[in-house]
Amino acid sequence: MDPSLFVPLFATLLCYVLFRLGRMIYNELTSPIRHFPGPKSHSWIVGNFFDMTDEGPVTTRWREEFGPHFQFRGLLNKRMLYTSDAKAIDHIVTNTNLYGKGPVGIRNIQSLLGNGILSVEGDPHKKQRRLLNPAFGTAQIRRLTEIFVERSLRLRDVWSREISKSAATGDRKDSAHIELTAWLRSVTLDMLGHAGFSYEFNALEPQGEPNELSQALTDIFHSPKSRIGFAFRSAQAMFPFLRFLPLPGQEVAENAKAKMYDIGHELLLDGKAALKAAGGDKDFSSRRDLFSLLLKANMEADVPGKSRLSDEEVIAQIPTFFVAGHITTSTAITWALYALSQNKSAQNKLREELMTVSTDNPTIEELNALPYLENVVRETLRAHTPVVSVERMAMVDDVLPLSIPYTDRTGVVHDSIPVKKGQEIYLPLLAVNTDTALWGEDAAEFKPERWDHLPEAVKAIPSVWSHLMTFFAGPHNCIGFRFSVAEQKALLFTLIRAFEFELAVPASEIGSTGNLQRPVLLAEPEKGDQMPMIVKLCSRA
Repeated sequence: MDPSLFVPLFATLLCYVLFRLGRMIYNELTSPIRHFPGPKSHSWIVGNFFDMTDEGPVTTRWREEFGPHFQFRGLLNKRMLYTSDAKAIDHIVTNTNLYGKGPVGIRNIQSLLGNGILSVEGDPHKKQRRLLNPAFGTAQIRRLTEIFVERSLRLRDVWSREISKSAATGDRKDSAHIELTAWLRSVTLDMLGHAGFSYEFNALEPQGEPNELSQALTDIFHSPKSRIGFAFRSAQAMFPFLRFLPLPGQEVAENAKAKMYDIGHELLLDGKAALKAAGGDKDFSSRRDLFSLLLKANMEADVPGKSRLSDEEVIAQIPTFFVAGHITTSTAITWALYALSQNKSAQNKLREELMTVSTDNPTIEELNALPYLENVVRETLRAHTPVVSVERMAMVDDVLPLSIPYTDRTGVVHDSIPVKKGQEIYLPLLAVNTDTALWGEDAAEFKPERWDHLPEAVKAIPSVWSHLMTFFAGPHNCIGFRFSVAEQKALLFTLIRAFEFELAVPASEIGSTGNLQRPVLLAEPEKGDQMPMIVKLCSRA
């Protein structure tokens, strides 16, 4: 580099940093929530960031200490507002013109997923959502259930072989010690590959080398280093010039993104060729996967040019499906089996109901007709919400209405919270789903029976499904919630009919970490996700 260019470049960078710091200091000094209570910040660099990624329930403890509204600190000590008030959250998720992901949040998502539906706002989001909606409708999920059940049966057979191996070695007669998380990630990846793209990952029963994409996603989201990687991706989103530095975890994330995009390009070319060969007729329509439906909808003659997705936008949906549709479902099933291992009466009651079905290959109608299975899925997604929280930023100065007024330190009662433009707000999905004020004093317990007589208060929760924040709410609710629920029902139906589940370690040794509620052994957090179980052949199977 020409030395004469160094001084102006350095001066520009310094001015940028000083401007950002000046604006942050001004916002700190004038913030309407600066007098809110909250936990002590650890430093001006990390704030409470690692508290949040260390253990999922930490905000629950803070809420018990500070109440439903408090502040904590993010990276670079940025002030964050926490509120679990249902009325305030409804205001935020409904008014997407007033509250969005914000530029830092969008850059963070785009760094891994590109410009898919999770990382766009406003009209681009509406356009993508409009074309994606038919692929996730009830009729389409009905067609995909067969795939979910078939892959569940494959997992059943794999675990049955593990039990046979255990018996052959003399370790156990009719059971095996199985670490669930890796297997459940594999089966949901296979489900997503086939149902989403007609793509075979063979992650459950790999042929030859381990699947590269599966390994990359594991490294990003489930390895002991995932927390550091997330921290540096967040820092890069806040300060884009850091993207030019070789920060920890960057290579893994870039490799995963490249692999997902390679698959996307391949699928796009194959799909276009198939659609052209079929002339857009019923032969192409017989393809069941989500990507084919999206591609066909995007190429319909009656879709105006401005309403179509570009090739880049189409391909960007694929990383979104991989991350949102694979990781969260496997996490939910892991916690479902954990919860059932701790509540044997619920496990036995569920098994008795499932045994009344005369086939191993139920339809979605048959699965939906099982009330206790429905209760178990709902209760798992309530008590063990896979995604702990989401964040939104105020795009304008606004006032958050409250369902329950609060009293500040000076004794003044407030029925609203003023927020300034740029204020980041932490929306605690798990906390709302387990709020004793809404669900009762037993809110922290796993009790499927609660769904037979719900408290009236839960109707105030903004939701797209079953009075739960699990799939978010408003125009940005999770488009794939039906897909995920059907997957979970298929897996539970198959696995609970075939096996009995018992936790292989004391429950006190199981913890959770991160915003994805990753299960870990508290004595071995460095080993990443774990859920060790004793899996026993069911005597009635």
